[in-house]
Amino acid sequence: MKKQYTRRDFLRDAAVTGIGVWIGTESQAQNRPKSPNDQIHFACVGVGGKGDSDSDDAARFGTIVAICDVDEDTLNKKAQQYPSAKKYTDYRKMFDEMGHQIDACTVSTPDHSHAPATAIALHLGKHVYTQKPLAHSIYECRRLGELARRMRVATQMGNQGTADNSMRQNAYRVRAGALGTVREVHVWTNRPIWPQGIERSAEKPVPPNLHWDLWLGPAPARPYGDNYHPFAWRGWWDFGTGALGDMACHTVNLPFMALDLKNPISVLATTTPDNHDSYPQASKIVYAFAANRLHPPLTMTWYDGGNLPPRDLIPSALLPPSGQMPDSGSLIIGDKGTLYTPGDYGGGGQIAGGVDVGNVPFRVAGPLGRVRARHSRGRAGHLQLPRLCLAPGGDDSAGQRGSLGGGPEGGMGLQESAGHEQPRRRRPSRSHRPADLSVGL
Repeated sequence: MKKQYTRRDFLRDAAVTGIGVWIGTESQAQNRPKSPNDQIHFACVGVGGKGDSDSDDAARFGTIVAICDVDEDTLNKKAQQYPSAKKYTDYRKMFDEMGHQIDACTVSTPDHSHAPATAIALHLGKHVYTQKPLAHSIYECRRLGELARRMRVATQMGNQGTADNSMRQNAYRVRAGALGTVREVHVWTNRPIWPQGIERSAEKPVPPNLHWDLWLGPAPARPYGDNYHPFAWRGWWDFGTGALGDMACHTVNLPFMALDLKNPISVLATTTPDNHDSYPQASKIVYAFAANRLHPPLTMTWYDGGNLPPRDLIPSALLPPSGQMPDSGSLIIGDKGTLYTPGDYGGGGQIAGGVDVGNVPFRVAGPLGRVRARHSRGRAGHLQLPRLCLAPGGDDSAGQRGSLGGGPEGGMGLQESAGHEQPRRRRPSRSHRPADLSVGL
């Protein structure tokens, strides 16, 4: 494939949705025998921040043949670890030149570029691991899910808390009735820990190591300035998803898995002033859910920016001697007991009161297993992917691996692309209105 793809093409095909569509021939992975000794060839898009560890994890199970980052300082630092990997600052060029050499890729960029990079890889028949949040909008998540299912490749979204067995056990204890009837959930976070609710800074010269135009990718053009690269982009509507999009996939994971919290029937948000460019500094959001097979009608309240649930909701026996609430955590309140989990990931925690439900079977995040998958270089082989199995006393043949297509035990980490609308404070803008991408996706 030798198509030249300019920024103008990129923005045109993004068509205000954030997805840059690669118009070309889709490369379905071929199913031919392959020696298990042959290494998986990985490409890594974004190798700083979380991408640093994601690329290192990929290297444990294959060979890194290409690395891409728009910051040449970050790129060159990573290249010292993988000197044989070819370096790129534009992932489109990387896939154009090396697509035939790549089996799988990681995507660990700012949120607004997750969908374009992932969509191109999927179109080319590559197996993909994309960091959370899966994309910048619900629309993008749904289209990626459709594309992943059509291309029949191995996919997964990064959400490390979902692999925490204590979190999974907590969820299944709630399902088994350990708290009785649940009608109330509270989740809070210490985010944002980046600038948010601010005005744009004055224009500054672009650092010589940064390809600013490529960093912007499908987002509307704006001058370079403070509070964008690195890390601080999370607070801007065009690039990140704010405190809710950044952390709810972790902190809401437990109640979501325990109670199947999909499709709220109402959402009421109270925030600090919102300039519609940078997310509000703080918010309190109340979600109402209709009854389902796991709960009667209930509410879930989200707190960020220093907001906290009422102190008296947490039984004093569950707090430390100081009585101080942690700056992140969750509460699931039933008529028989309360589950309190401090921190971001829903693991550990304690129940006050409650019902003895015994040793509840639950799907555990098992050891890495060898999963048969087709390689886009034209041969069949095995990928090392996490397996989920029932324990204790369960049948691990029912295990599932995470995928962009979603799964019944995926938690918030995997459900976004399964066609279920995860609440998110996105409002339509010129740059992110849904559009018809049927040609590309």
